[in-house]
Amino acid sequence: MKQIKLVKPWEIILEEGEMPVPKEGEALIKVRSAGICGSDIGAFRGTNGLVSYPRIIGHEIAGEIVSIPQNEKGLKAGDKVILDPYLYCGKCYPCSIGRTNCCTDLKVLGVHVDGGFAEYFTHPADMLVPVPSDMPWELIPLAEPVTISLHGIHRAKLKAGEHIAISGAGPIGLLAAMIALHYGAQPIMIDPVDERLEKARELGVNYTVNPAKENLLEKVKEYTNGRGPEVVMEASGAQSAVRSAIDMVSNAGRVILTGWPKAATELDTAMFTKKELDIRGARTSAGEFEEAIDLIYNNKINAKAILTKVISIEEVPETVIDIEKNPGSYLKVNVLMQ
Repeated sequence: MKQIKLVKPWEIILEEGEMPVPKEGEALIKVRSAGICGSDIGAFRGTNGLVSYPRIIGHEIAGEIVSIPQNEKGLKAGDKVILDPYLYCGKCYPCSIGRTNCCTDLKVLGVHVDGGFAEYFTHPADMLVPVPSDMPWELIPLAEPVTISLHGIHRAKLKAGEHIAISGAGPIGLLAAMIALHYGAQPIMIDPVDERLEKARELGVNYTVNPAKENLLEKVKEYTNGRGPEVVMEASGAQSAVRSAIDMVSNAGRVILTGWPKAATELDTAMFTKKELDIRGARTSAGEFEEAIDLIYNNKINAKAILTKVISIEEVPETVIDIEKNPGSYLKVNVLMQ
């Protein structure tokens, strides 16, 4: 079978691999579609310290069940599914309270273990999420990044009528803005790239700020009648955006850190006390795939709008190389398998 492998940083190939054999409790999946994530680009660059090499990439994986042991979801051969890619131990403290994304031994497909950019893949049967039979294959992998945005929104406890400033108009930020609109909140999109802000406006976001051209704090205060947003979601990983989140959020507000800065960020922690802020991390997702699928399938959000192009598995190596060179030309690329 064909599979995509990172041999080492800066070397990505399409190769022939051996057909996987499911272990006890695992299903065999014929992969039908997959998404290229920013973390895959980081792995290609060698800047993701969690990735070891060689590594088959891919954690946004959808497919058709070939074989499956009996499980409580009633899944069977031929069913469409998406894979929950966050493998947890089920025994540690976070797992015991349902926060499996915080597992002390968390393993992510394509990062800590081989991923699903292959024509066939085995995965724990209890980590398959059913998908409507008529949902287009090219849209299904989008449910995984939607879960990341959802998890940040859920961690924020966002309510209808609130303002949420979102730093970073990439896929996660744009999806979070659409979810906020669906929840009845008002997103404020912040990004230094005008084309990204224009995309946000096309998706229904009324308030945008380019911090490279405008005074961020003044614009955000203007949009919120001087109060500041009740929620700030940092989805870019830029250290400057983390710092400005503390400055722009309202008193008694909530700051959600979804992006991953490359280094430690110095913060004025006195502001945490002065404003009595809630500062929360938001890592991956936990139990949010069903809602993500519902949002996409029932057109509650226009997730397809972030899909830049759909390619074949043969085109993955050259596309990964081009995304790395020209990141501004892409939002999301999905792969359709034969």
